[in-house]
Amino acid sequence: MKWLSKITIYDKYIFKQVFWATFAAILLFTVVWIAPEMLLNTIKKTLAGEFGVKTAILLLLYELPKILGKAFPVGLLLGTLFTFDKLSKDSELTIFRAVGLSFYRIIAPVLVLSLFVTGLCFVTYDKLIPYSVEKSGALFGEYISTQYIYTQKNQDGVPTQAVVVSKFSKDTMYNVIVLDFRNKQYSDVHQLNNIYYAKTGKNYPDRWALDDITQYKITSDGVFVDINKFKSMDVLTEGEDAKNAFTLMTYSTKKEREITNKDLKSYIKLLKQEGLEEEYHYMLNKYMQRFLHPFVCVLLAVLGALLGFSKPREQRLIGFTIAIGCIFLYYITLPFFDLLAEKGILPPLITASFPPLAFLGAIVAFYKSKDL
Repeated sequence: MKWLSKITIYDKYIFKQVFWATFAAILLFTVVWIAPEMLLNTIKKTLAGEFGVKTAILLLLYELPKILGKAFPVGLLLGTLFTFDKLSKDSELTIFRAVGLSFYRIIAPVLVLSLFVTGLCFVTYDKLIPYSVEKSGALFGEYISTQYIYTQKNQDGVPTQAVVVSKFSKDTMYNVIVLDFRNKQYSDVHQLNNIYYAKTGKNYPDRWALDDITQYKITSDGVFVDINKFKSMDVLTEGEDAKNAFTLMTYSTKKEREITNKDLKSYIKLLKQEGLEEEYHYMLNKYMQRFLHPFVCVLLAVLGALLGFSKPREQRLIGFTIAIGCIFLYYITLPFFDLLAEKGILPPLITASFPPLAFLGAIVAFYKSKDL
């Protein structure tokens, strides 16, 4: 390949230096993140006999992808900063500039590495984290407590039935309550006709099949007039209500990071279809972040290189302080932008793209200040 012939000794040297510095920073970040609480709790539970050594090791391994998602950009920033700061202090950057290498040519190997890390970051959020969460949950197979409520509506958007689920495991639900509304609707309330309580329920594509039913018949005055028991009944039998309700219930118990890009896209479409505006805006914002924020790795790599360009007598602490401050602001403001998107104050496209654009602005500002 022609591009391979353009790789020089300089490129290999810089790439190697930044790679190992980034690797060390990622490793340090991972150890610091996992050691204080997670490792201690795992050791305590292992010693208490709650699970075996093998399970404890698997739990720690399944936690790694969540940490690496944050460690990749942080490690790349610190690794690049450390490398270029060292090159500056050793006057190597001065030599590179003296032989005619421009700033863009100097950071070319860093950009190549940052694109590779960007790909790793994207795959981690799209595949590794959802996979690890699924495997971690399978170790114990616990029921999921959800208290989820799904409201079935007619063509006019008027509620006809509400189904409440207290917990579920896979496709089986437990302690299901069905609120059956009368056809007659009042201006301020929807009059209840029946309340059904089922001990268990099973999810099917076209219905929810409930078993061991207790029916409470209610008058217009809200008084129980009759209590009946029967073996089974079907609910959510119209269209795709059963399928949609189970999908919404399943994803409502998960965090965004636990869902793959493909499933998250389908979930967002369903949220919009069901008219769940706040959840729709929030998840759309997180979905856009999946594609925009991995490229923060590239921006942080360039920012680290810029902060590393310092004068021989300039304090090293300055660059690292600015870098840590940028990372702190980045992660502490993400929930704020998520909230702005969720409440509809700003469009998800703006809330998802603002942090990367802020880093781009910081790069431009530091580039001009360094007079490179």
